Amino acid sequence: MTQKGKFCFGANVYSQVPDGGWGWVVAFAFFLIEALTYGVIKLFGVFYNDIRDSFKETNSRISWIISICVFVLTFTAPLATILSNRFGHRPVVMVGGLLLSMGIIGASFSETVVHMYITIGVVSGFGFCLCFLPTVYILSLYFEKRRSLVSAVASTGECFAMFTGAPAITALKEKIGWRYSLLLIGVLQLNIIICGALLRPIIIRTPGTSKEPTPESRKEVQYMLENEKTHTSIDSIDSGVELTTSPKNVPSNANAEPEPKTDIETLVSSDIKSSEKASLLDFSILKEKSFICYTLFGLFATLGFFAPSLYVIPLSISLNVDKDRSAFTLSAMAVAEVFGRISAGFVLDRKPIRKIYIELICVILLTVSLCAFPFASEFWGLIACSAFFGFMLGTVTGTHLPLLAEDDVVGIEKMSSAAGVYVCAQSISGLAGPPLSGLLVDYTEKCASAFYSCAAGMAVAAIFLAFVRPCKVGLCRRPQDEEKSDGQQAKALQDTPEDFLEMDLGKHENKGNKKDNIV
Repeated sequence: MTQKGKFCFGANVYSQVPDGGWGWVVAFAFFLIEALTYGVIKLFGVFYNDIRDSFKETNSRISWIISICVFVLTFTAPLATILSNRFGHRPVVMVGGLLLSMGIIGASFSETVVHMYITIGVVSGFGFCLCFLPTVYILSLYFEKRRSLVSAVASTGECFAMFTGAPAITALKEKIGWRYSLLLIGVLQLNIIICGALLRPIIIRTPGTSKEPTPESRKEVQYMLENEKTHTSIDSIDSGVELTTSPKNVPSNANAEPEPKTDIETLVSSDIKSSEKASLLDFSILKEKSFICYTLFGLFATLGFFAPSLYVIPLSISLNVDKDRSAFTLSAMAVAEVFGRISAGFVLDRKPIRKIYIELICVILLTVSLCAFPFASEFWGLIACSAFFGFMLGTVTGTHLPLLAEDDVVGIEKMSSAAGVYVCAQSISGLAGPPLSGLLVDYTEKCASAFYSCAAGMAVAAIFLAFVRPCKVGLCRRPQDEEKSDGQQAKALQDTPEDFLEMDLGKHENKGNKKDNIV
């Protein structure tokens, strides 16, 4: 059953995860946002030589433009999570689209490379973050059974941008110049504001949830919540102080039936959950070893995400490939990435399957594809390497963020905070990756050297990814830690007062009455 807000601006209310409905509109919006965010970042390689020749700068200094952009995009991810939890996903994405567009438009008027550090790096980078992360999270809420497949297909927007944009922008530059081409991209990015308006919030309301609690229920809930926070101690029980959270001391509805579960219980649980959500960013995920390993995987894997698309065109030009034909290496990479994302989505939606291990296999093959680029010697060799890399890149980039919602990592409940921290950790490699590749190119004077650092980072990422599942099931814990944890749990159970287990929500009121009669 679905309830819709007026004029398509209200929240969607479902009795269960819809796996469709308005989620298809959100998926289409995510497709366009991907095309206008990450697609533009990967298209920067088309402007690489023009900006370098225009400003007469080194490869390393030009690489800092994308490095700063990726760093700001990833480092401000927790802030995007906080703003989304505070103001909602829709307005955050719309503001992000405006910032992103203004940054790219401002970059078209840059006079020095430092101006581009500010416009594309800082302004657009922050806009990228505000657009991307909230969209990923809200799309995950609309789908459960088909989450991996829908996320993979929707994320092909950046591949579509690369496939159509690389040849189109290359031809457009010849007629109007790189500055006006960049200006046109900035204007097109204003469409993100419209896409953001389509991201309607979703509310999952179980059938037993009361829509409008009565005043008496609210009063009773207030008493329960206030006394829940006091956590009455054993000393107060021993001193004869009567527990105020006992059902017989709650005003009104004193003789309510304890079974079945009432709307009051549902309301209390929802209020407790809302108080837990009051913390805009949940840092408790940092205590989970599986999430730490997964975060380190993302940190090192980012070294191989952006640099290849940035350097594949300079590499083809260094091999005496015509500039017009060089753009097709990005197109081949984009087409293969589409098939990679869709294939990964189909495979990961199969049950039963351990998704984290499928991701590990894809990361290993992605490392192999990066090692193949330095051995390419002509155009068709580069096309083959680009296609292989694009396919494997699609299997990883289309699934690594949605995998946070899996129980092997953190689960859907903590995905919002986990995504912010996870992407923030990628800021280090996002900042260091392209300049490191640029230094290798300047030092060796070979564009193929840029791919060595990418392959090394991806290999380390595979090692950390292999430890995610063992850490989640406790295989990486020392025996002393397990004994200590078991001892603490046993002690906690012994120290828990019997009355404390019976005092909430009137579940065991009959037991309490029997105990009072015996006394």
